[in-house]
Amino acid sequence: MSEKPTNPKDVLGSKKISLSLVPWTAIIGMATAFLEGALKYGRFNWRVKGVRASIYVDANLRHLAKYFNGQTRDKATRVHHLDNAMACLAIMRDAEVYGCLVDDRVPAVDPDRMAEFIDEQESIVEHLQTLFSAHNPHQYTIADTATECDIPY
Repeated sequence: MSEKPTNPKDVLGSKKISLSLVPWTAIIGMATAFLEGALKYGRFNWRVKGVRASIYVDANLRHLAKYFNGQTRDKATRVHHLDNAMACLAIMRDAEVYGCLVDDRVPAVDPDRMAEFIDEQESIVEHLQTLFSAHNPHQYTIADTATECDIPY
């Protein structure tokens, strides 16, 4: 049995980055967030004016905080907070690629130290999990949200 010959484009195409790996939900969500930004500030303003990393890190964290604390969409715009958070990161990355990112991150005396510090926490996490392995407390989530705190008076 002979195999079907491969299209020459297949050989070349298989060596390139596959953009179809990105979920369309992320692309569509970010497009909505970018539309909000285009209407407020102008399309691709960050490529012309540049952006400070700290401004977009802060905006990203605010959107994540709002989302993580129960507000899914911005009340005024109705744009999903996760879409805005992804847009903040995309703007920073685009600005970095095009040389328009003002890198005002904190001083990095040892750029690898934070990554090492985070990795070092694994042994503490493992220790805590072992130490409290017999405990089985309820882990509260947004599904447990009550209208009032359960405070005994």
